[in-house]
Amino acid sequence: MNTLLLAAAFAMVVRSLAANRLDRWYLGAPIVMVLAGVAVGLFNVSAIAEGLNTEASQHAAEIILAVLLFVDATEVRAGRLWGAYPGLVARVLLVAMPISLALAAVAGWLLFPDLPWAVLLLIACVTVPTDFAPAERVVRDPALSVRVRSTLNVESGYNDGIVSPLFLFALILAGTTSETRTPLEALATVLPFAIKALVAGVVIGVLLGWLMDRAHQAGWVSEQSARVAVLLAPLLTYTATVAIDGNGFVASFVCGIAFRYVHRILKARHVHKGRAEARTDSLNTDLHLLEDVTGLLTMTMWFVVGISAVLIVSLGVSWQEVLFCAAVLTVIRFVPVLLSLTGSKLSGRERTLIGALGPRGTTTIVFGLLAFNKLPEGTAADTILTITVVCVLGSVALHGIGAGPVAQLMAARRKPAEPRSVQPADPGQAGSSTESIR
Repeated sequence: MNTLLLAAAFAMVVRSLAANRLDRWYLGAPIVMVLAGVAVGLFNVSAIAEGLNTEASQHAAEIILAVLLFVDATEVRAGRLWGAYPGLVARVLLVAMPISLALAAVAGWLLFPDLPWAVLLLIACVTVPTDFAPAERVVRDPALSVRVRSTLNVESGYNDGIVSPLFLFALILAGTTSETRTPLEALATVLPFAIKALVAGVVIGVLLGWLMDRAHQAGWVSEQSARVAVLLAPLLTYTATVAIDGNGFVASFVCGIAFRYVHRILKARHVHKGRAEARTDSLNTDLHLLEDVTGLLTMTMWFVVGISAVLIVSLGVSWQEVLFCAAVLTVIRFVPVLLSLTGSKLSGRERTLIGALGPRGTTTIVFGLLAFNKLPEGTAADTILTITVVCVLGSVALHGIGAGPVAQLMAARRKPAEPRSVQPADPGQAGSSTESIR
């Protein structure tokens, strides 16, 4: 274990010291950390499975997911699901994503007929959510129109929070022991979890946002202590919700939304009252430490993918698993997105770009590791781990390593004039047209 931690830390330091140079070569953190994980895994094949299938790994994955969901919720600006550009996000999330989940489950049934349908639904939840870490340079490229960038960023921020309740339902239905549950039994378990999570997330998010504002106004909090308080927010929310038998993942996501909403409301009130001392950038400042820690956590997950890749190659990868991952990364996303955007004001090229740019990243990794740990040892758990790793590695190759040629192609075909972004009325929403990307 000490060797793995040393190797991961060394790889992170190297990546951090050469970040700008590596980015110019389209070698982002995911690629670097996956390669480092593969290099280390080659010398520790026998210890990989034992390290992944432990209670410590399960808890670590749960906490990382809770942090990621909170960060996503605070970075995604409220109200983006409806309106001019936001209506595009609603189409992708509420129409395209359910169709993609259904298609992924059907494809799994065709390729893995021996697996229960609950496990197939679980696989769909693992592989469908997008994360733009592998393709960060592409989605930030100015060759993309503002409408495309906005849609992709908000989609990646919301989809894991929306899918997590369904993921938990499928996990309970599949059974965490040899005993499985009926759909009604699983639903009866998930609904109380979700209700408690919604209440806990709203209460903690509102209370934390109000307390942070009062502390700032009274001068009780320093910039460092504010960053520490926000860093602890997802951990506090997750553990408190789990303690009352709620869904900690949903609670973390809801807490992030409530926290940001309260911050915006109170900030607008201070501006209206003419309080010059009100800091307009307090939320972004308070989130800096959390974002840095999140970056370290996600790099750790990519390192784990590299190590896991060595394990699944040693065990063997079937053609069905490769074909499923290829389908999920291409047609299972592309077709539903095109259908959902039919009739919108987007050009054909813009619709194609949104459908084609659907990389998989940290959410897929964490969901896959949780499913692997929770399910009993056997074919289902092994299949999910293999699909998780193959899907993520395929996305790194397709959306990460291929980012350079894609960006050049977009730049070559870019039209002379791109639509300008609509400036939000809320002063708290002014700024970059894209959100921060993990």
